[in-house]
Amino acid sequence: MAGRALIVVSNRGPVAYGRDEDGARVVRRGGGGLATALRGLAARRDVTWIASAITEEDRAVAAERGGRAVEESLSGDASCRLRLVAHDPLVFRRFYDEVANGTLWFLHHYLWGLGRDPDLGPGFREAWRDGYEAANRAFAEAVLDELDAAPEADVWFHDYHLYLAPRIVRERRPSARLTHFVHVPWPQPDYWRVLPEEMRRAIHEGLCANDVVGFHTERWRRSFEAACAAATDARTRTIANPIGIDPAEFDALRESPAVLAEEARIAAVRPELLVVRVDRTEPSKNVVRGLRAFGLLLEQHPELRGRAGLLALLDPSRQGRPEYVAYLDAVEREARALNERFGDGVRAPVDLQVADNFPQAVAAYKQFDVLLVNPIFDGMNLVAKEAGLVNERGGVIVLSENAGACEELGAWALPVNPFDLQAQADALHAALTMPEGERRRRARAIADHVRAHDVLAWSEAQLAALDRVPGPGASTIPSP
Repeated sequence: MAGRALIVVSNRGPVAYGRDEDGARVVRRGGGGLATALRGLAARRDVTWIASAITEEDRAVAAERGGRAVEESLSGDASCRLRLVAHDPLVFRRFYDEVANGTLWFLHHYLWGLGRDPDLGPGFREAWRDGYEAANRAFAEAVLDELDAAPEADVWFHDYHLYLAPRIVRERRPSARLTHFVHVPWPQPDYWRVLPEEMRRAIHEGLCANDVVGFHTERWRRSFEAACAAATDARTRTIANPIGIDPAEFDALRESPAVLAEEARIAAVRPELLVVRVDRTEPSKNVVRGLRAFGLLLEQHPELRGRAGLLALLDPSRQGRPEYVAYLDAVEREARALNERFGDGVRAPVDLQVADNFPQAVAAYKQFDVLLVNPIFDGMNLVAKEAGLVNERGGVIVLSENAGACEELGAWALPVNPFDLQAQADALHAALTMPEGERRRRARAIADHVRAHDVLAWSEAQLAALDRVPGPGASTIPSP
């Protein structure tokens, strides 16, 4: 194989283990851009993937392997060595639920109304120490063990779960080649002051232990550098490197039997003008404001009532957390209110479906006249790229200016302020009434861009940036 060996480190791995109805072990392939990117890299490099054991069957597999990595098939000829880290269940809950998703996710997406939230009491410090720090140490120890076997390997950390692990590895292996990709937005320096000083310093110094840190956009990269300057003397190289998708995967999906069956169902009941949104049910996705903007469109343009409808396909997310349960309740209430107000007894203007149904989502991508993507903040938002690639109707994308995808696609989409309901309603109207030639010109430009900037190019660019580092220890980290 060409290229150096590669150790990928992320909370979620490329596969998950479970049991079928007969009790036999099954392997479920992971989705998302990271798993897709690895499949391409695994054909070119010797890849080891370190991830948390998340399911009960994951934990059983980890116990059987005694902490060792075992070869796991990904797809076709691609495979990797998969090493599962089985955290103590309480450690994992504190690490994942309380700190990573319960705190850092909210911070990264500006989701706190600081007049009320958050309250970082003694329990949070305990979760940080006995959860987040402990889990990051466990990941770092696994990396160090793999580096003992392959000292020349590159190490690629991912996302907000693993901010502390790079520094632990750097202190024990000063010559290691480390890179990190942050898939979420990076807040401005003052917002980081929500966290206690020692925690925000540890996060920024942990990331600066890498030789290269990547972000989806120049905007997030600049915010990180400004936040580093405010939090610590540590510095590192940074790059803006937006993730793509795998066009071949979506070319195959769009014609798959499952997608075609879902598309037939959508086409049979679709209104004349179809607005689509595909999201997880989490507050950062801004679904409630999107519904209100659609209601404002119908209120101000009565000629569209009965002609335009909104199909909202929402994947239930983190329903173990009360904030997410409350948000889904708010989404459902808003949809009911719009249907009561604008429904005519024959057709409801909002078709809200809450389910994990990816073939249905791809079918809706093909059918939209307008795609509404209005997150409060989003590191990238791959829905805009996926849907823009497979759409067959010259669909127009209404895109939040706070989605990372807007930096790439904004010239051809209709950018909007995600808090401005009137601006979103106006953009929906402009998209629905845009001349056919202009719609198709924009749609072609988006599809061409997505094809030219795919996920394999993203992964290769990240590792090429690491190759350009002149020598080990390029980062500058204050001594502990």
